[in-house]
Amino acid sequence: MTALDGRGIAEGSTSDTFRILHVSTGNVCRSPITERLTRHGLIDRLGDPLTGGLVVESAGTWGHEGAPMEANAAAVLADFGADAAGFTGRELLDEHVIRADLVLTATRDHRAQVISMGHSAGLRTFTLKEFTRLVRAIDPATLPDPLQDGVVERARALVRAAAALRGWLLAPSVEADEVYDPYGAPITFFRSIGDEINTALDPVVTALTGVPAHH
Repeated sequence: MTALDGRGIAEGSTSDTFRILHVSTGNVCRSPITERLTRHGLIDRLGDPLTGGLVVESAGTWGHEGAPMEANAAAVLADFGADAAGFTGRELLDEHVIRADLVLTATRDHRAQVISMGHSAGLRTFTLKEFTRLVRAIDPATLPDPLQDGVVERARALVRAAAALRGWLLAPSVEADEVYDPYGAPITFFRSIGDEINTALDPVVTALTGVPAHH
């Protein structure tokens, strides 16, 4: 079964795309913010993100299926000029993990839950901040050229390089790889979580695309 070869690529049908799956608990706060900030960063660098073949999704381990994003999460996205429209929460399913080329989770617990689902998810599942730390240590010159080889090839190579580095670059502390849950917290805490996510995403989106942000 080619669909379970670790990347969820069956008969090359999705080989021209690279799917990024963001995972949190309810899929109404952290993962929607991360999903939409990733898209915002890709649009900033590539124009329409689909031109690069990068697809960004999210789901929750206890996902509120069909729920809207939290109002505070939408407010944080508005602060960044990112689009909060048309979002609905999803429960994390096997098919999401199978299809994903990169799974980025809010916490180590989420990472463990995704990996426990199987589907060879271990080599492509990281917490967001863990992935940022690994990406910062990768020389971009060793990755495929996004213009020549395409962003999808570059993204695949980045995930392989990060997985290879993981055992060598350990977290400075247990908390270093966590994005804490702002659910039910005031907007000020949401904003600090939004800043944290945005700071972690910026080098990741730059490494994926080979294009720095247009500040």
